[in-house]
Amino acid sequence: MAEAAARVGKRVVGARWGRCLKCWARAARNDAGMSTAEYAVGTLAACALAAVLYKVVTSGPVSAALQQLIVKALHATF
Repeated sequence: MAEAAARVGKRVVGARWGRCLKCWARAARNDAGMSTAEYAVGTLAACALAAVLYKVVTSGPVSAALQQLIVKALHATF
């Protein structure tokens, strides 16, 4: 009797798992691509990163190091 109840229980759990899996697959198919809000957040993050990089590259020490590197490259002997 216990074995029969265990088999029925496994079928019920298996059926629930199957329904859950189908719902998840359907939701994954319907969610193709980014929404407008995600594009806005991504664009904002890209602009913030660009601003930080611009500030770093145009800072005094980095600018001086880049100038020295360019001068050294231009005066290289072949």
